Amino acid sequence: MTASHAKHGPEEICPAGMWVYQRALQEGHVTQSATSVPPCLVDFGFLHPALDNPDRLEPASPMAALHRLLHHSGRRIADERRREEQLVEAFAPLIRAEASEAADVTTLLVVTGKEQISRAIADALADAAEQALTIQPYQGPNSPPRQDNLRSLQRDQAFLDRGGRIRTLYQHTYRHAPHVLARYEQLTGDVEARTLNEVTERLIVVDRTVAFIPASADRSLALEVRHPALIAYFANTFDRLWHLATPMHPQAVHQPTLNGITPRQRAIAALLVEGHTDSDIADRLGMNVRTARVHIAKLATTLGSESRAQLGYLIGQSGLLQSENADQ
Repeated sequence: MTASHAKHGPEEICPAGMWVYQRALQEGHVTQSATSVPPCLVDFGFLHPALDNPDRLEPASPMAALHRLLHHSGRRIADERRREEQLVEAFAPLIRAEASEAADVTTLLVVTGKEQISRAIADALADAAEQALTIQPYQGPNSPPRQDNLRSLQRDQAFLDRGGRIRTLYQHTYRHAPHVLARYEQLTGDVEARTLNEVTERLIVVDRTVAFIPASADRSLALEVRHPALIAYFANTFDRLWHLATPMHPQAVHQPTLNGITPRQRAIAALLVEGHTDSDIADRLGMNVRTARVHIAKLATTLGSESRAQLGYLIGQSGLLQSENADQ
């Protein structure tokens, strides 16, 4: 190996080696005495000495060279897989021992990919028999894919069939969502749903022993939480929100309209007074911006407002916010 040539594997042919190899292909050979030939070309079989002149190096065909590279690559991958299997085998007893000591489990596990997250939730429910607490915030105007709905429906029904209980919190915007209503028409067992104007990010707590929360904005990462203190905190938060929420299933309770102003418009009024933009209001209440603006326009018409500033003043004078606080 020359001083200027770094050592590398057969799959990482260096730029200098590629240049000499291309030249050998074009001219039919290169001469060691006339060309600085990187040793990797000979070591890995890209060039070989001519039978009648050892100083003359002839190139292997590109197809043969590629085949040799792929062979080395396949062998390396096979070696890596064997090492992975050895690692899994070595750690399996430790993982089983940790799982058997549930009281000492205080781990946070990152789950990557929506398929893997769905599978982890399904595995947790498959091992559970008591209760699943879920918070499902608004995810946009489009319902989840049909196959996702079907899988979650089958998963939850199997849990209910074993005597489990399911409690789910949604935003009010889901009270009339077709895919949500269809879900509860098909589920049988101890299942209830309630709604609030605003909820936290997605949360799933299973048997108060394991929880799942998002770890990225697009929900492609999740944390599987088994820390007892965190689980207790999540469950307590859910219980408090549950008691503040309005029943949706199995028996729906409808909030009353006050002086021609709907509960949703009252929630919007509270956020308007706080100075939130239309976009912020839509995000917090789980609706698109156009729907939020329609409600704001209706609220302005009902109160007789001709401007945004006047609307805030009229909301304060109307007593709407006091009524909202009294309801809570």
